[in-house]
Amino acid sequence: MQKDLGKSSTKLQPNVAALLSYLAGFVSGIVFIVIEKENKFVRFHALQSIVTFGAIFVLQWVFSVMFYVGALVLLLNLASLALWVILMIKAYQGERFKLPVIGDIVEKNGK
Repeated sequence: MQKDLGKSSTKLQPNVAALLSYLAGFVSGIVFIVIEKENKFVRFHALQSIVTFGAIFVLQWVFSVMFYVGALVLLLNLASLALWVILMIKAYQGERFKLPVIGDIVEKNGK
């Protein structure tokens, strides 16, 4: 049974738009936050994508500059891949899956 997530100004189903906001990390999150004007579900996932994958991008860059933490980069990459898949699945299922800390930041600033 499909949840009623309202209408999206993207002309996509809201769950598909939310999934796509994670597809290319923070870049697709930025695209969807710019084009989605109405749907709070899609905007939540787009903002969560921006914050989550923006932070991961910065961490990957910092860890890669520090040559002696190569194992940390590998672990971060594996964890971010798992998180990326989970977030896309949850968005497609119509869940407003809120990450700890990041989800709270998004909710406070996404109004």
